Amino acid sequence: MTTDIRLAFAHPEARAEASAPADPRDRISLRDHLVEVEIGAFQAERGVRQRLRFNVVVEVRPHPEPLRDDVDRILSYDRITEAISAALAEERLNLLETLAERVAARVLHEPQAMRAFVRIEKLDRGPGALGVEIVRTRAVAPLREVTTSGQEQAVHPLVVYLDNDMIAAEGLGARLDALMARGLPVILCVGMPPDAVPEVGLRAVQRRIDLLAIEQNAWRLAARDARCVVVASRTEIDWAIKQGQMIVWAPSKLILDSTDSPDCSPRDGAALALWLAEHMAADRFLAPEGLSVPPGSHMPVERF
Repeated sequence: MTTDIRLAFAHPEARAEASAPADPRDRISLRDHLVEVEIGAFQAERGVRQRLRFNVVVEVRPHPEPLRDDVDRILSYDRITEAISAALAEERLNLLETLAERVAARVLHEPQAMRAFVRIEKLDRGPGALGVEIVRTRAVAPLREVTTSGQEQAVHPLVVYLDNDMIAAEGLGARLDALMARGLPVILCVGMPPDAVPEVGLRAVQRRIDLLAIEQNAWRLAARDARCVVVASRTEIDWAIKQGQMIVWAPSKLILDSTDSPDCSPRDGAALALWLAEHMAADRFLAPEGLSVPPGSHMPVERF
């Protein structure tokens, strides 16, 4: 068989490895998990329980701190089996495709999960196994806009990280011109300001102080170019994109309100910006040369 055919029938772990990015992520897997359940669209499948076999592979974001052998710092295998049980308990389903979508969605709700491969097979519908396999990433549905022809199309913005030297540079306006000339919506992200930020002993309080410091830096950028509009919520971002505005992201609201906010220090501005790129289903993430970008993301990274 050709490589493509072998991969088509290989375990999802092999498929995950074959399609891994340049910086491959860690993976956890569930193999040959069997469940008996009533499922199926045909009349012969109603009132009858049949065996389903689940194979699931989840690519996870590397933890920013040492694990210290602490189960609370990892994505537990139990979360995968719980996602399967919860999806089956919701209602009787006709399609394996629907079940696979729900399992993947539940798995990707976990903060560490970045991409999920879900294969489900019926074992009692014939001499072989009949099944489906899907791959889903954690990126949310992108913003959609209506074209002049009345058709909807997805909008994938550029998410751009500007360091403090770029913000202060004389050539800032020309750099923004070049970004706008690409023809895609632009979301600018910044990190901590150049001035010192107050230090306190409480981690939760420090997190808010640091996020507010980033927002002060966002306003400093906005003061340098009138095209830059500081926004905080997803609704504001979507509205500003539709208005053709150049956005500067104030991160506090999205980070604090999100159930999957990045597990990193707010002082890692690149990690926050990369999370936003994933959250917005961005076209790509633009980062300065030399800036350390967290590994393990599916998002294309372009240096500038």
